[in-house]
Amino acid sequence: MARQVERILDVGSDYGRNTQGGDKTVQVEFVSANPTERLHAGSGRAAALGDSLANLLACSGWRVEREYLVNDAGSRQEALGQTIWARYQQALGRAAEVPKDGYHGEYLTEFGRRLAEEHGDEFLKLGATQAVPKLTRIGIEHFVALHKADMDALGVRYDRWFREQSLHDEEKIEQVVNLLQERGFVAGREGAVWFVSSALGDDKDNVLIRSSGVPGYLAADIAYHYDKFVRRGFDRVIDIWGADHQGHVSRMKAAVQALGVDPERLTIIIHQLVTLRRGQEIVKLSKRAGNIVALADVIEEVGKDAFRWFFLSRSPDSHMEFDLDLAKKQSKENPVYYVQYSHARCASILRKAQERGFAVAEGGRPQGAPLVLEHPAELALGRHLLRYPELISDAAAQLAPHHLTFYALDLANILNARFYENSECRVLPSENNPGTPPREVSESRLKLVAATKQVLENILGLIGVSAPERMERLEAEDDEAAG
Repeated sequence: MARQVERILDVGSDYGRNTQGGDKTVQVEFVSANPTERLHAGSGRAAALGDSLANLLACSGWRVEREYLVNDAGSRQEALGQTIWARYQQALGRAAEVPKDGYHGEYLTEFGRRLAEEHGDEFLKLGATQAVPKLTRIGIEHFVALHKADMDALGVRYDRWFREQSLHDEEKIEQVVNLLQERGFVAGREGAVWFVSSALGDDKDNVLIRSSGVPGYLAADIAYHYDKFVRRGFDRVIDIWGADHQGHVSRMKAAVQALGVDPERLTIIIHQLVTLRRGQEIVKLSKRAGNIVALADVIEEVGKDAFRWFFLSRSPDSHMEFDLDLAKKQSKENPVYYVQYSHARCASILRKAQERGFAVAEGGRPQGAPLVLEHPAELALGRHLLRYPELISDAAAQLAPHHLTFYALDLANILNARFYENSECRVLPSENNPGTPPREVSESRLKLVAATKQVLENILGLIGVSAPERMERLEAEDDEAAG
């Protein structure tokens, strides 16, 4: 076991990587919210899950692409444009009503005022026919920019922001409907064009083209997945959707099968709702943001690291409550703080070892006596470290990055409660008793500490959380312990 633990130091940040994915391609599409308002806090669950899952799959030998579908076509965007038109007119003193299916939050009232200040009566002169499409595009681009800023704040970087409008502009929807018709999965009824998904096990057929001639949402989704599987050739596609899309899963699976693609190549992960609270009090909606609690506000309050950790700390199929007060605590009650604290503790021990004359190479690898695991606390820590590669393999196979947070918290507990705080496992000699423990024992335990630091760093990196080298509270605590 000792040699296996030392191997962690040889491999470093690549420890746990494997070839499970076989260099195949996988696309992970997540968040993909309508660009009609700020992202709400619940979108953060999809962001933390999707980005961490992509990291985990890349660590397991997949070639991963992250994608955000920009829903910049359809009736909701038309409602956005009509709302902006009304708010813009109101800002210029004209009577105008927001449509019933429009967006009634204060945020678009503010946006209308801003447009009036920047453009004056420019759009009034155009008239509604020309002004509304222009305002719709301006509004969409405004919210896409805000969505990108929110993802940047969470440390999420997409390889592609795919525009739904391109499916319409390039006639890809029409091409896919024709393909489904050739395969016998299209029927005409009541003046509309239907996808006969019931022939593939769905509970009912679904409209592709409405009687008005306008494509429905399903037609665009099918064209989008045809683009993923056939045009771009991904070996596997993972969609991460909110709970309100649960009913869409079976028809999407049927659609992929109708396109001639093995439906097993498509995985759809549904994440459940999030409740925000402060202690026992439920956080109320934001008037400024409309009917949501804005993602940006929560990130600003608790920080990226706590946000990502907490939103990844439960299985996506379970409802979760996020305690803002707990997420901000700098104490061991806060799990992300505790794990980061544990990483910083390892770094602190290694720095102090250097100061006391122990050989620690650049990158934090201690030199000297071989690692020997004898004490039960040493053995417990070593065994947990050796579980890490299996954890990576299993979590990737199960698409379950939340397992990483469980493992990291257990590792931090073993490090602190069983090893570091155990008087029989002192790492560095006391200044009052410099021979305790013997130097070779210190050199051995320093390697165990360095291996623990490396694994914690690896896990925190996979879930997009920083691994601090220093935390102020630790300096005084570990100075006292080392003295």
